[in-house]
Amino acid sequence: MIYLGTDHRGYELKENIAKRLMDWGYDFIDMSEKKVKGDDYPDIAIRVAEKVTGGKDRGILICGSGGGVCMAANKVAGARAGLGFDEKQVRKMGQDDNINLLCLSADWVDESKNTGLVKVFLETVFGSEERQIRRIKKIEKYESDKC
Repeated sequence: MIYLGTDHRGYELKENIAKRLMDWGYDFIDMSEKKVKGDDYPDIAIRVAEKVTGGKDRGILICGSGGGVCMAANKVAGARAGLGFDEKQVRKMGQDDNINLLCLSADWVDESKNTGLVKVFLETVFGSEERQIRRIKKIEKYESDKC
């Protein structure tokens, strides 16, 4: 399952990504609020991040800069959110870091490029090499020691 979340600044981009996900045959749940000013990106980012931790589900988060949702999502234990700006970068985050959340900027990256980033995110497979697993386990250990 793919979970979508956005604040009002990314609402139109989210709507277009939802259409693409349907075209590509992906199942998704939109966890966004209705388009209203005053919605707070941390609420949405945390709600989506909680859905994708501990399983194979993935999330796509959008706000104006992409940075806000990324920071908020990464506060959830098990969330590995990455802010995407380039297809090669998103592919490497998927292969090496096994990101389970892709964060997008509605204000600084155009719709076409963001759509390409989503496609790369969804098609990239984690490399599963020993060094990659070791690094992720270090993050998980830190999270579990803090909880």
